Amino acid sequence: MGSALRFCMQCCCCCAVNDDDEDEKQPLLPEDPLEYFNREVQKRRDEEANLWSTPGDPSHSEREDDRVLYSLLQARNKTRMGSSGYRRLSVDIEAMRDTRREVRDKWQTILENLGFMAEAESLLNVSAGASHDRMRNAPAARAMLNKLHSETSIFSNKEPPPERYLFILDRLIYLDIADDFMAKAKRFYPPRDDSDEDIPGLAINLPLLLARVEALNGRDKEEEEDDSEREDGNLSD
Repeated sequence: MGSALRFCMQCCCCCAVNDDDEDEKQPLLPEDPLEYFNREVQKRRDEEANLWSTPGDPSHSEREDDRVLYSLLQARNKTRMGSSGYRRLSVDIEAMRDTRREVRDKWQTILENLGFMAEAESLLNVSAGASHDRMRNAPAARAMLNKLHSETSIFSNKEPPPERYLFILDRLIYLDIADDFMAKAKRFYPPRDDSDEDIPGLAINLPLLLARVEALNGRDKEEEEDDSEREDGNLSD
């Protein structure tokens, strides 16, 4: 015991816990690496499923359609799963995602027709960390995006084109295939008449969706209050 005490006096560090050493002992990956990677893959899939119009906007609320979709997702997270409100929100969310996927599918169709069968997916992938500073041909890409918006039906004419496609066009210009893409877009998706935009199902009624979210939030609060009152009544019985 005496030797042990002398050792502690000579080397006091053995008696104290070193926070740095404890941090170094922490594993770089969680106990289940597979779970970690699955979670990361799911995060990327969620991001791609949401297809935020402005990739560099971390709040997902700069554009009205982004703000609506984000509000719908947040409202569903606070709604009881399986309830009628949850089901209605899910329908609205999928409707918005379907509209965005439809636009993406048009781009993929054109790219594959140009011979980019294997590369179409990677060319269309835009992460939330996309930056305008990294673009090589920003002015030309912007001009081409506006031209696609006005001279084809690849986008809805009632709202500005999604910013994410600016980054994709920058890639196509760099690969020297942007003009070919434009020609195919005009051929495959010629402009629609203004009356076609009024056909139900071709566009999402954003104000209506926002009003529905607010109404559902209010209804959920009333249901929670009713449930709590019933539980209190049962307890008093």
